[in-house]
Amino acid sequence: MRVHVDRDRCMGAGMCALTAPGVFTQDDDGLSEVLPGRADGGGDPLVREAVRACPVGAVRIEGGE
Repeated sequence: MRVHVDRDRCMGAGMCALTAPGVFTQDDDGLSEVLPGRADGGGDPLVREAVRACPVGAVRIEGGE
């Protein structure tokens, strides 16, 4: 399972970075992104919570769902 942030949809609320800071961060423009080497973090329960917390549905887990 891979974690993905749709940067076209992201509005920079930062809920994913607050919920799962070991997987997500925000860039200089305030948009969320997956930390390098953490795209395989889809099995982490905090990532699943980050998917639910995103107000615009920009965070998703691909594969296995």
